Amino acid sequence: MPQFDPTTFTPQLFWLVVSFIALYWLVAKIAVPRVGEVLDQRARVIQEDIDRAVQLKAETDAAAQAYEKAMADARAQAGDHMRAMLADVKAVTEKRTADISSQIGKQVADAEARINGAKQAAMDGLKAMAADTARDVVAKLASVTPDAGAVDEAVAAALKETR
Repeated sequence: MPQFDPTTFTPQLFWLVVSFIALYWLVAKIAVPRVGEVLDQRARVIQEDIDRAVQLKAETDAAAQAYEKAMADARAQAGDHMRAMLADVKAVTEKRTADISSQIGKQVADAEARINGAKQAAMDGLKAMAADTARDVVAKLASVTPDAGAVDEAVAAALKETR
């Protein structure tokens, strides 16, 4: 094998060093800077994406907070509206209840007055009927026509005793 021939070691070592230096120079001056540029560009793109994502997250958080605040305000406004409506309904109900109670009170008073009037009329009719009956009974039994004033007084006295 020619590589193991000791007479050719020196030129092989020379070309090894020259090739190594040439390749090292090519890699160091051309390949590494290009790879560095690509890595830097990728790092910039990634950082821009991260910055954009942070910005969008902040905007999303702000929108979510605005939404939550709007919902809380709407809930509070709805609660206030419901309380106002309930107060209005309660006031109307109380007013109507008072009106109906006063109307019922008037109707009860009128009914009591009519009942008392009817009772008095019935009592007066009863007195007249009792007096007529007493006159007829005395006239039939005693064959005497009694005095109307005396019969009325006797009926009135008898009714006072029963009360």
